[in-house]
Amino acid sequence: MSKFTEVAKIEELKSGTMKTVIAGGHEILLAKVGDKYYAVAGRCPHMKGDLSQGKLEGTVVTCPLHGSQFDISNGQVVRWLRGGLMSKIGSALKMSKTLTVYNVKVEDGKVLVEF
Repeated sequence: MSKFTEVAKIEELKSGTMKTVIAGGHEILLAKVGDKYYAVAGRCPHMKGDLSQGKLEGTVVTCPLHGSQFDISNGQVVRWLRGGLMSKIGSALKMSKTLTVYNVKVEDGKVLVEF
């Protein structure tokens, strides 16, 4: 049975920022865009780059290792790898993988993620 677990206080993140949290045995990328919080798998599915060290533009996070981009609102791939031969090979082999997305809610000044 799933349950919501506190992962942060609302004052810990300003809009346009993100951080890694460990909860429920998972490494989670927690981000705030506008007034909304998002939680996705914290590692890029390509080579396990730490997404919290990447760049967040709106709801798109870019992996710091290879430039893969994901929409944190739904986990979908925006771009799989950053150009060049590896990108063409990856696209041909359809190796792209979405990020796991977690439900988030805010209660009493706490950010909660469902596991």
